[in-house]
Amino acid sequence: MIGYILLVVVLLAVFLVYSVLKVRVSPSVFVPRPDSNLGSDINQLYEHVEHLSVRIGSRSVFEYDKIEAAKHYIVSFLEGMGYAPVLQNYTYNDKVYSNIIASREGVQRPDETVVIGAHYDTVYGTPGADDNASAVAVLLEMCRALKDFSPGRTLKLIFFTLEEPPVFRTKFMGSYVYAREAKAKGENIRAMVCLEMLGYYGDKKGGQTFPLPFMNLVYSSTPNFIAVVGNLKSRGLVKRIEGSLKKSSNIPVETMSTVSFVPGVDFSDHRSFWKMGYAAVMITDTAFYRNPNYHSARDTIDTLDFVSMSSLLAGLIRAAEDLTEFNPRLR
Repeated sequence: MIGYILLVVVLLAVFLVYSVLKVRVSPSVFVPRPDSNLGSDINQLYEHVEHLSVRIGSRSVFEYDKIEAAKHYIVSFLEGMGYAPVLQNYTYNDKVYSNIIASREGVQRPDETVVIGAHYDTVYGTPGADDNASAVAVLLEMCRALKDFSPGRTLKLIFFTLEEPPVFRTKFMGSYVYAREAKAKGENIRAMVCLEMLGYYGDKKGGQTFPLPFMNLVYSSTPNFIAVVGNLKSRGLVKRIEGSLKKSSNIPVETMSTVSFVPGVDFSDHRSFWKMGYAAVMITDTAFYRNPNYHSARDTIDTLDFVSMSSLLAGLIRAAEDLTEFNPRLR
């Protein structure tokens, strides 16, 4: 019996390596700079990604000045929108790092919170256009769209620091610091949405790979969709967000509610909230199962589809409105 189990584990590992390498050696999709006449959302998303990935560039834990430059850009934008962002500061390796929190207090249930977050750091040496300037740009534009919004529940739009290695999956991740403190003070977080790599799409059938065999029989092998991923506790939240996205965005949506055994499903900030017992999901273009530029110097702005990102933005704004509308059955 043990021999059969080991054989299955080895075969699954081989399939996973094959899937990742297949993407890694695939040619990258390049997208022309969007026409300035296509719409303000598209132009604004482009400007954010350009500032973060081109003007600032690599924003890793080894480049403190670049992390600080990204923080300053985000804070300045939020203040310009009329927010009073709160910095949640903590120390790592004798330097101070900051989560940036923009809030809209709930008018019905201010003691119940919905968190939507994205990390603003990168792996060393990568511009991080998709990972994760794409998500930061979308979150900034969500802040713009929701600046006069009066939610039923309190809405917190959080820009997390230090998600990437070597801090990844440690207690020094910005999201872990936030989730741990939230749990300690009894913050009633009803839903957490993690935005992780939102900008890479393609139309080539077979360009989408998967962590497990036969998933292509259930999910599309064309990399043109956005994925909503949660654990079993968060399956209701996954379905709720799927409904919001489909109402206001034309991007195909795929969903998965599963266990952390599936490689990649807990590879971002939502994991920190799972660890504290909160319902949380990740919204993603599926990262290394699709994007050959993942964690490399090729993760550049000219590989992102800003038209699709703009459509997704509309769906995410709707999701924020739906999640913060008071509903005592939200799980």
